[in-house]
Amino acid sequence: MMESAGRGRVLSIQSHVVSGYVGNKSATFPLQVLGFEVDAINSVQFSNHTGYKSFTGQVIKSDELGELIKGLQDNNLDKFSYLLTGYIGDPTFLHKVADVIKELKRVNPGLVYVCDPVMGDDGQMYVPSSLLAIYKEVILPLADVITPNQFEAELLTDIKINSEADAMKAMHCLHDRGINTVVISSTDLGSENVLIAMGSSTKNGSKTGIRLEIPKLPANFTGTGDLFAALLLAWMDKHAGNLKLACEKTISTIQVILKRTLKVAQELAGPGNHPSPGQLELRLIQSKRDIENPELCIEATEL
Repeated sequence: MMESAGRGRVLSIQSHVVSGYVGNKSATFPLQVLGFEVDAINSVQFSNHTGYKSFTGQVIKSDELGELIKGLQDNNLDKFSYLLTGYIGDPTFLHKVADVIKELKRVNPGLVYVCDPVMGDDGQMYVPSSLLAIYKEVILPLADVITPNQFEAELLTDIKINSEADAMKAMHCLHDRGINTVVISSTDLGSENVLIAMGSSTKNGSKTGIRLEIPKLPANFTGTGDLFAALLLAWMDKHAGNLKLACEKTISTIQVILKRTLKVAQELAGPGNHPSPGQLELRLIQSKRDIENPELCIEATEL
């Protein structure tokens, strides 16, 4: 079996685009830069993300996922340190992912499953509604870490988040499902210029909560949630048990990347023009040094 000389091996199951940075294209490079071997399975393969005027591509089927996993098993390549899942748009495929999680945890009982339950944002679902029940009933009991946004946390817990107390209640609800670490990556509980992220971890019966204020930037970026989950995985591995520092490094890295992305996009668009989706693609490669050694610009408050 191939062994990693770095931090460990990650199997990442999420979307892929030929051009741009979302899904596996957003998650793989940062993980590799931070020392992880990354094996990627693409739940979909599109020409570009769906925020452009059009896109083309294919959706992988559940039996095709099974074939890929069998190939790994046949060659003793199925021992992973982490499993990361992101966008999955088909209920049958999500059920198959649950089977994969169980099998990989059988092979390595120490495997950590990081679930980014990509379902929607701003009150709108952009996957079939039938996926919600599968996440609730099948996926959540298998997850060790989960990174929903506010809307996804509300869907998963049936708790409307109108306050930070509501967010804590939702995170504790997810802990009750057996999930050790919950980070709500963004909420609209802040001000016009500030987003609030909140996190909670439980260990040996005690809970730790954190709150982070994130400056809003005047643009809509794509792929940030995928980047968030990957970076959180990496920094939680490097700073085991320190959710505060892991989140500070994760969000500080993203802030630097987004500021660089916006600066370049505005230069390309020209004065007075709104940047196009292509101009707003994340500047990940140009941010390699910031990913490797982030300077903390976001500080979390312990709750």
